[in-house]
Formats: sequence, C-alpha cells, structure tokens
Amino acid sequence: MAEITATLVKALRDKSGVGMMDCKKALQETAGDMEAAIDWLRAKGLSKAAKKADRVAAEGVVAIATRVDGGGMTAAVIELNAETDFVARNEVFQAAARKIAVVALDIDGNVEALRAAPLGGATVADSVTELVATIGENMLLRRSTRFTVRTGAIGAYIHGAAVGATDLGRMGVLVAVEGDGDQAVLRELARNIALHAAATAPLSLSVDDLDPAAVERERAIFTEQSIASGKPPSVAEKMVEGRIRKFYEEAVLLKQAYVRDPAITIEGLVAQTAKEIGSPIKVVGFVRFALGEGVEKEASDFAAEVASMTGGA
Repeated sequence: MAEITATLVKALRDKSGVGMMDCKKALQETAGDMEAAIDWLRAKGLSKAAKKADRVAAEGVVAIATRVDGGGMTAAVIELNAETDFVARNEVFQAAARKIAVVALDIDGNVEALRAAPLGGATVADSVTELVATIGENMLLRRSTRFTVRTGAIGAYIHGAAVGATDLGRMGVLVAVEGDGDQAVLRELARNIALHAAATAPLSLSVDDLDPAAVERERAIFTEQSIASGKPPSVAEKMVEGRIRKFYEEAVLLKQAYVRDPAITIEGLVAQTAKEIGSPIKVVGFVRFALGEGVEKEASDFAAEVASMTGGA
C-alpha cells in the first residue's frame, strides 16, 4: 500500500475540492490511487463540491459574535456566501455561519487563518466543504474581522436581519471604543455609531486613515472644476480646500453628521458621551460588511426570464 503523504492528500483536495479528512480516507480506501480516490469521493457524493466552485456565491449571510472579557470585549464579523437567498435562509447554513463567527473570536481577523482553524473535529474550511456537499451550492467563507478592546466596549449592528435573528443578516457593523466608563453606556454608544455607519458607509474612521489616492483623486477633480470656473488662482485654491473639507465630512466616520441628530458629528457625539460619564472615550476601529459587496454577480433579469419561458413580451 502506498504511503498516504500530506502532499498526496493536498493534491487530491486541490483536484476534488473536498476536505482534507475525506481526501485522506479516500486515499486510504483506494491504496493511494489518485483516480480511484476521486471516483470513491464521487460515489460518496462528496466531490460534487468541486463542481460548484466556479459558480458565483454572492448571497449568504453576515454573522457577528461578541464576548465580554472582563472590562473589555471581543467581537468578530464574518461573511459566509452561498449562491442563492434560499440557502441563506437555511437553518443549517445559518447555524454554520454562527459557529464560524464564534471561532473567529479567537482568530486575528485573517480569513485564511480562520479557514484553517478547528471546528467540530475538522477545520472551518472542511466544514464549509461538507456543507457544500450536503446542500449542493457553492459556498465561500469570504472575509472576517475581529476587534478586541481591553477596556471599553464593542457595539454591533445587524441590518436586514434573518427572521428571528439578531446576530446575522445582510449587513453587519462593528464599532470598537476604548474608555473607563460604564461598559453598558459605552456599548450603547458604539452600537449607535454602528447603526449610523450602516446607513452612511464611511470610507475611513479618521482623516488620517483615508486612502491618500482617494483624496488626491477628489482634489484633482475639484481643482479642474475650480479652474474651469474662471476664478483667480487664489480663490480657486480656497474653493478646492473647502470642497476637500466637505469630502471629509461625507467620507470620514468621525466627521460625519450623526444620522439621528445632524446638529452634531460622530466626533461630537463621542465627546458629549465622554462628558456625561466623566471619562475620555476613543473610537479605535469600525468595520462594515455588506453582503456580496465587490462580488461580481451573474446578471439576471427574472421578469425577462419568465417572459421568455412563457412567450410573453
């Protein structure tokens, strides 16, 4: 019997898309014969996972898990994709997303590390592959982020929540704040900011965090507009700086007008809460996952498809 090496197992996994444990078993059952092992996996209904891998997975759920760690908190958000909204409503699929989010609490936010993390006697990646074989759609653990604060709180907000759920839906936002005040107050503040970020989709937390290329692109556009207006250079320059400030107010979370009270900015809301509790507060991070953003979906006009099948116009 041929030696079942890790290299051989990996080669079978690359060909079949099936989990490592199943690949190892297949090779053991077929004395290390690669083609026979593939046939064994097909006979068991497992290798169909590989056949799904080229399908676009742009539906699914965003799931959040949180944990109180003494005077601080840890929270994680993950995106688990599937091909259809029908599967996204599947209880088994949703349960898997919740379990992966809990595992993500102890992973640094690197999605590859999360895929390799243990879950139920296998890895997260193997568990997703098993889910593909069970449900019959392509799935992808696409991304994850984790925040930890030693002293403070993390607010979580789910938008488009699944029926009866508060921890998974079509969008998830986390906001981490540091401070020594009442954790319940800090958590409520962070959740309110998370709700705000869900609505406004900020590009960065602070001006310093903005992508310099994005700022320069806006500056170039504003400069061209100012020159075209025929204003003197000194006036045009002031116009550009004014528009850049406006851009910051629209793109930077801390500079945005608070959606629940546009009279104050998020920066002002934080300062106001700090004054109320008598202790400094600092927003140290946020993340906003909208389901399927950046995924190139297959174009589909359902009404047109129905019309073509029924002969309608």
